[in-house]
Amino acid sequence: MTLAQSAPPPKPWYYEPWPWILMAGPFVAMIGCFITIYFAYSNFTHEPILEGVVKRGLVIEQAAPKTGEAAGAARANP
Repeated sequence: MTLAQSAPPPKPWYYEPWPWILMAGPFVAMIGCFITIYFAYSNFTHEPILEGVVKRGLVIEQAAPKTGEAAGAARANP
């Protein structure tokens, strides 16, 4: 009897713990990403942008007053 004949057959990969341990980290990161996206869309989609604020892509900036409005405000408040 040789060594190759007496060796037990190898177990399938899903019976080993290491593939599951290695796959757990990315899986947990994906779940965290999905939860973050859900909270972002459910909590902040309906917030209005205040008057005088400009949104350009992801950047929200304070709008500069128009020249006519600034001059009128300066004359009204001496």
